[in-house]
Amino acid sequence: MTIHFIGIDPETDEDGCPTVWVDTKSKDLLIQSYEADDETTAQCDALSPAKAPIPPGEAILRVPARMISIIRKACDELDPGVR
Repeated sequence: MTIHFIGIDPETDEDGCPTVWVDTKSKDLLIQSYEADDETTAQCDALSPAKAPIPPGEAILRVPARMISIIRKACDELDPGVR
């Protein structure tokens, strides 16, 4: 199995559970989190260098700041030589 659990929001509850995994084969970071609200999505869309709307199948996710250390851990697992 190439997907590994890294961590879950330390303040998770039963209604939401932002979670981070890594795929060690593809070197992809997998994140489950809250979908950004319409206003945030519109602002990100307007500032995108792609100059196109966010395509179907993609979304802006809001990841709690308290998960930064978990995301760092995931990045370190995918690229251990950096640091």
